[in-house]
Amino acid sequence: MKVLLDTSVLVAALVESHPMHPRALPWLQRAKAKEFELAVSSHTLVELYAVLSALPVQPRIAPGTAWRMIHENLESVAEIVSLSAKDYSRTIKRLADSGLTGGLVYDALIAAAAKKSSAGRLVTLNLADFRRSWPEGADILCEP
Repeated sequence: MKVLLDTSVLVAALVESHPMHPRALPWLQRAKAKEFELAVSSHTLVELYAVLSALPVQPRIAPGTAWRMIHENLESVAEIVSLSAKDYSRTIKRLADSGLTGGLVYDALIAAAAKKSSAGRLVTLNLADFRRSWPEGADILCEP
């Protein structure tokens, strides 16, 4: 089965002090052990770098360390799913037609990557937001 991990799960898996680390880390470990195919949205790579390099943890995660964490834990293991310009446009149109606004668009982009990659699971710590932004994918959404 192919599993797409959301940014929220990846942050929790990579940051030991994160309160959800014990629940998120096993998903990344199982992916690295090839228990399932790991997929990650290309958008998630950028979002993950932004979060890791700005996270108010001590010691701070240096930009080079954030890049290495992403490269070693994801780029070398996961299928990176990129969206086309048409995918972005369709996602925005779908949100507009549903009256959805704001930061929910980022979850919708990750959901579009899950759909594009034919993921059987999308694992997230933001279940409610994903249900709002992608109601037709509710059956593959789960929490770690």
